[in-house]
Amino acid sequence: MNLLLSSKVINESGIQFGTSGARGLATQFTANVCAAFSHAFISCMQTEFNFKQVAIAIDNRPSSPAMAQACAKAAQQLGLEVIYYGVVPTPALAYVSMQDNIPCIMVTGSHIPFDRNGLKFYRPDGEISKADEQAILNATAEFEAITDLHELTINKKAAVQYVDRYTSLFDSQMLAGKRIGIYEHSSAGRDLYAPMFEALGAEVIALDRSDEFVPIDTEAVSETDKKKAKRWSKEYNLDLIFSTDGDGDRPLVADENGDWLRGDILGLLCADAMNIEALAVPVSCNTAIESSDRFNHVTRTKIGSPYVIAEFDDLSKKYQSVAGFEANGGFLLGSDVSVNDKEIKALPTRDAVLPALMLLAAAKEKPIYELVNVLPQRYTHSDRIQNFATEKSLVILAKAKGDASQFLQQLQFDNSNVEQINITDGLRITFVNGNIIHFRPSGNAPELRCYAESSTVECAIYLVNYALENIQLVNN
Repeated sequence: MNLLLSSKVINESGIQFGTSGARGLATQFTANVCAAFSHAFISCMQTEFNFKQVAIAIDNRPSSPAMAQACAKAAQQLGLEVIYYGVVPTPALAYVSMQDNIPCIMVTGSHIPFDRNGLKFYRPDGEISKADEQAILNATAEFEAITDLHELTINKKAAVQYVDRYTSLFDSQMLAGKRIGIYEHSSAGRDLYAPMFEALGAEVIALDRSDEFVPIDTEAVSETDKKKAKRWSKEYNLDLIFSTDGDGDRPLVADENGDWLRGDILGLLCADAMNIEALAVPVSCNTAIESSDRFNHVTRTKIGSPYVIAEFDDLSKKYQSVAGFEANGGFLLGSDVSVNDKEIKALPTRDAVLPALMLLAAAKEKPIYELVNVLPQRYTHSDRIQNFATEKSLVILAKAKGDASQFLQQLQFDNSNVEQINITDGLRITFVNGNIIHFRPSGNAPELRCYAESSTVECAIYLVNYALENIQLVNN
């Protein structure tokens, strides 16, 4: 019998955890690597929970089915029953697993290119923590090498419960008269969204379904997708366009004019519509959240859902309704909340559907663009440099933290006096004039992200483009 050690296999794979799960090239996720992660995860969960089942689901990447089969084989080696939900959104898998009080594994690379993939892990009580990630990496679980894989039978329960979670909150004619475009591309939830919106009375138009995987990044919407939304909105007279990233946990929503909303603005409007008292949001989110004066408390965290979720326990001790969201739009419900006199259960992981539906509910009285226009006029933009070594980014930013003014001079920002710096996650510099630039290396790819905020969208875009162009000239 050929026995392998999980920690050794994982370490030799080169795969590490980023801000949201383990990520790497699809070729790195061999059957034994997937099995090693699964054995390590399950062994960690068995120290805290008693369970006999493990749930697994996937996105539409070509590498995902085989990875799921390897994860399933690992669970079966431990005598556990595998419930396989096929292609469903990550929040659908997380929700059904929490209701069943069992752990789950989502095979997905989210928004990253199709030649990469990843694994997301969920405890019976929700998303794993950073401490859980370290425990998985350090686990020393022995397992038999995977030599064969088998097809898995799909269970429809996760899809059904996820749709019911939202349709049960609203009147069946809540969206009557609304025309909703669903930008389907290769989203894991593309077969669920049209029936969901139709069940609430909307007329749905399916848009741009793809047989190939499309890496939609809701924080860096492509110019092509911006043009598509404008064209679709006009051509089909749409009230809203709804889409998500690859695994359906980050929303991409456009208003009546075909303008994509920034994720944190969508989150703000959703939280306001739900009468949320206290929020936890990453440091990169729009400062309109605080200046809107719509919430009793706002906590700023490092970027990544585990950091947002970590704040929920403390907030729940002081406030009855707690939630969080990220700049990418993923909405995390940290407590049970009443909507239309009906209770919606907490779902402490990113979700794309809830913010879209709450926005539509809020837009009954006025158009979406008007809801956005009455907010404090702060505009954000973000983009990234790809194939920019993480080590280089870290060296540059370490020096910059020591002297932010000199760093700005290297970036050729003239007359930009520093009001404050924030090193919660990366380097966030606020200028005296109110402009903000924020650099942060990606946690799971050789990329450097830049976020900017200003009083106009044109200035925010300029700041990002100028900063990213010039940081490539900085000598590390």
